[in-house]
Amino acid sequence: MAFKKSFRVGPFTIGAQNPVFIIAEAGVNHNGDIAMAKRLIDAAKAAGADAVKFQTFKAENLNTRTAPKSTYHVETTGAKGSWFDLLKTQELDAKAHRILIDHCRKKGILFLSTPYDEESADLLDKLGVAAFKVASTDANNIPLLVHLAKTKKPVLLSTAMCTLAEVKESVQALAKAGCKELVLYHCTANYPTKLEDCNLRAMTTLAEEFGVPVGYSDHIPDEYVPVAAVAMGAVSYEKHFTLDKNLPGPDHRASLEPKELAEMVRLIRQTEKLLGSAEKRPLACETENRVKLRKSVVARTDLKKGERLTTTNLCVKRPAKGLAPKYFAGLLGRRVKRDMTADEFILLKDLERK
Repeated sequence: MAFKKSFRVGPFTIGAQNPVFIIAEAGVNHNGDIAMAKRLIDAAKAAGADAVKFQTFKAENLNTRTAPKSTYHVETTGAKGSWFDLLKTQELDAKAHRILIDHCRKKGILFLSTPYDEESADLLDKLGVAAFKVASTDANNIPLLVHLAKTKKPVLLSTAMCTLAEVKESVQALAKAGCKELVLYHCTANYPTKLEDCNLRAMTTLAEEFGVPVGYSDHIPDEYVPVAAVAMGAVSYEKHFTLDKNLPGPDHRASLEPKELAEMVRLIRQTEKLLGSAEKRPLACETENRVKLRKSVVARTDLKKGERLTTTNLCVKRPAKGLAPKYFAGLLGRRVKRDMTADEFILLKDLERK
């Protein structure tokens, strides 16, 4: 499976040694209201996200009419009404997509959306989306994955609820169908997710097993998770957000509000700075202290011309303006060519030849 280590999604490059690609997941938190969807785009841009992501589906293609609501849907929207009926209120038609894409273009933020069926994928492809973000619900949906791969666009695949064997099946199917640009996102399908169910080390497993860039799709209401995930190598980070957690709808309670989203972005960017370069070398900011804090071999006591250097009259002290401490043992037994005072640097020019 020959996937690229880095690749472009719109104006952004995803992969190691590049800035983390931050996706603000608006999802269905627009509640079917285009004006609210635009405000979500504005908030994502103001927070510093790279992309804002919605969801593209037709309820008829997504759920059977009798599909039961999940527990968290019942908790957030009540037991009345079917999941199908709920989904119908959250659909965005082609016209709405064009409006939102245009608004994203004007605001300078990348538009993304998750297709939940082939018809929706075809709409997004026609509208020119830069990549397909696949929800965990379709991580094992081989027909949809193959359909997406054939577009030759990048696939950003969340893997919640998957075994490693299932991920392997999906990755192989994508590769066989022509996908060359893939990010695998570790994720936990519980809203909100508990810290003990986070298992960030699974990102390492995905990276080592498949040799592709990895990311994290976050459902955890904790500010430390993006720091840990980025430190562990996440090249992309996705998080649900809302204008107000108290709004009606299924996903608002597990989402960040705009100020929290901005703080998440700040933490990610700060973490990138902390990680810096993998090269181990003295930094320009260390130049002064490299001399002032390091040590040299110096005379412990006053020395008379011809006196032999010993562990009694020789020691190591700051600053590093003489011979480095690594030469200490090699100096023992040498004779000084002149009188020297305590704390004077021992230099080779002041020593007799062996």
